[in-house]
Amino acid sequence: MTAVRVLLVDDHPIVRAGVRSLFDRRDDIEVVGEAASGEEAVALCRHLHPDVVLCDLRLGAGMDGVQTTAALRAQHPSPAVIILTTFDRDAEILGAIEAGAAGYLLKDVAPDVIVQAIRHAATGGLVLTPELSERVDEVMRAPRVRLTDRELDVLRLLDTGASNREIAKTLFVTEATVKTHLVHVFEKLGADSRARAVALARETGLL
Repeated sequence: MTAVRVLLVDDHPIVRAGVRSLFDRRDDIEVVGEAASGEEAVALCRHLHPDVVLCDLRLGAGMDGVQTTAALRAQHPSPAVIILTTFDRDAEILGAIEAGAAGYLLKDVAPDVIVQAIRHAATGGLVLTPELSERVDEVMRAPRVRLTDRELDVLRLLDTGASNREIAKTLFVTEATVKTHLVHVFEKLGADSRARAVALARETGLL
């Protein structure tokens, strides 16, 4: 029986060590390498050729898990990628799946779930817990919020805590124009305050 070749990607050595220990006594799974960043993972995959990459979502400075997934899936041959993280926002889950991830697991799942996920992904299967699968379906069925480039500019500055005057100065527009953009942003997001607009934008992946 050929063992599934796995590459671990996490910027915390102690996490990589903990995950590696899950496979120490399993003959059908072999950890062939570790990477502390997305860039390192992409480079290692070119010569290690793992079957599955187990990757964190947040990797410090540089590429995040979604960007790493997209880069790995663009390689030939390309490994299956499973995101293993503590973050479970709908936008992040959907972003990973859209980038080509074979699965998305939270770090509080049972060890056997991770092991079975790797085996399943290696055969081309999609790995999502029933709860996350249901959430992805709901998000994909929901209409997407679409903002103009200028509305996004205003929203990003709003996220920094900038006032209308500061936003106007940064974008070289009038405060009245900023207010108009904010009205449109609030309407599209269904928000009733600046804080709620930012929160909803984060939930939907706009920020």
